[in-house]
Amino acid sequence: MSKNSWTTAQLPSLQGRRALVTGAASGIGYETAAAMAAKGAEVILADRNEPGGAAAVQRIRAQSPSAELRFLPLDLGELAGIRRFAEPLLDDGRPLDLLVNVAGILPPVQRATTRDGFELKFGINVLGHFALTGLLLPLLLKATAARVVNVSSLVQAYGRIDFDDLHAERGYEPQRAYSQAKLACLMLALELHERAQAAGSALGSLAAHPGVARTALGSDRKQQTQHRLRDRLEERVQALVFRFLGQSPAEGALPLLYAAATPQARSGGYYGPDGFGQFAGAPVAVRPSKAALDAASRRRLWELCEQQTGVRYSWTG
Repeated sequence: MSKNSWTTAQLPSLQGRRALVTGAASGIGYETAAAMAAKGAEVILADRNEPGGAAAVQRIRAQSPSAELRFLPLDLGELAGIRRFAEPLLDDGRPLDLLVNVAGILPPVQRATTRDGFELKFGINVLGHFALTGLLLPLLLKATAARVVNVSSLVQAYGRIDFDDLHAERGYEPQRAYSQAKLACLMLALELHERAQAAGSALGSLAAHPGVARTALGSDRKQQTQHRLRDRLEERVQALVFRFLGQSPAEGALPLLYAAATPQARSGGYYGPDGFGQFAGAPVAVRPSKAALDAASRRRLWELCEQQTGVRYSWTG
């Protein structure tokens, strides 16, 4: 049970601030975008699901008629497409105050890759968001005190970065791929904080996790064939956890919103629900795993992301 009652009603005004939320067509991405729009932010909704994104804009407008909204299609599984997405925003040159990297998928039962040949989960969640953040960094640095929020997961605590087989070419296990990717998202958020501090930048970098949020993230996986017994057992356990210990997407979005927009949240922080096992509840600071706090591994991961995406973060604008 939650120990406090923090809700979106306690979000400060976001009038005059510009936000970009990936994965905004549904789930916690949608809820994050909707809450920011309700508080006066201009929100860019980004998602590969174009019909869903257009529908999300209409739903938010129905709730917040004066909201400034824009949907832009974005496929984080293609580096060239991420560059095409960023180009008009960079040409426009307007500052970006908030970037919330939500988009993601559960890894499929059978190993799959992005268009660039990366393991699908790692390619989208980790490399895609790393490239997007780096490409949009000039706009973030134009803002007075911009924030970037990476979305991690409870399973980061069980993950490890397999530097010798980052894309699971020698042995693919869906849960291991998921845990590794979510650990990497947290590590990169912490490393971005360190690098911003070293550069003397006011940019804030934070991470958050939604606990167990009842979203449709894994619905496509259930339709896949060739499930092993282990896969079926994992899905049954997951269904039970979601049913009895989970929370709604709107509640799952609270730690993301807290990290992105409250004065209490600090750069370098990690935020999640305060309830039992961090499954559900109101947002509080939570502790990263030991693996996420390994500075040498974070630097190594960052350098690998630079090599594989071709994106390097420039702090000179």
